[in-house]
Amino acid sequence: MPRCHTLASGKTWNCWQGCAKSLLSLRERVRVGASPLAELIPEASPAPPLLVVLSGPSGAGKDAVLAELRKLERPWHFAVTATTRPMRDGERDGADYVFLDHDTFAKMRERDEFLECAEVYGRWYGVPRSQVRDALHSGKDVILKIDVQGAATVRRMAPEALLVFLVPASMDDLRQRLVGRMSESAPELELRLGMAKLELAHINEYDYRVVNEDGGIGLQQAAADIDAIIAAEKCRVTPRLVQLL
Repeated sequence: MPRCHTLASGKTWNCWQGCAKSLLSLRERVRVGASPLAELIPEASPAPPLLVVLSGPSGAGKDAVLAELRKLERPWHFAVTATTRPMRDGERDGADYVFLDHDTFAKMRERDEFLECAEVYGRWYGVPRSQVRDALHSGKDVILKIDVQGAATVRRMAPEALLVFLVPASMDDLRQRLVGRMSESAPELELRLGMAKLELAHINEYDYRVVNEDGGIGLQQAAADIDAIIAAEKCRVTPRLVQLL
């Protein structure tokens, strides 16, 4: 705004007229959205879809946390992993896992139908490529549960994937969960605990760590933390642009 340095009435009046015109011009530019400030504010647009990878050692509670995330009823697509392992009590084919025999799984591998697949504890696990690709193309965030080995593969294929590592509060908690599950023999239990220590060594390769403490509140808090992480990622000035290589 111009400043008035003279006391001469005519010149002062002309100066204030100039000030008034400047203010009116600024107001008009703000009204029509053409002000310099308006030009600095980018047009709001939906954030691009995310590929969220959830990993953690066996017994960390990944399936339980996913069940809590489903209760939030967000517009997410939960990719269902295919596996050759036997179905556990309470699991549903096509919802918790896609349960396949070894021959069917092998044929899908030959046709390159998996985004990634790996043999874990003598059983095969794989993520159907179409589940991730189709959901991302439709604009939905994809939540994918895979092990550390698979997460590394996905990071290579989709460098902008968001990696979240789920951990128990302690190794004692992890042991108690595996014992309580009653689905592993003693040798397999020790194998899983040993693998858990190796997997925990990769935590620095992830973007976020979420602790799943024992108890209902801990489970709900872990799901709330992941929900908050996704919400924060949606607010990034420079968003993640997920592309499958």
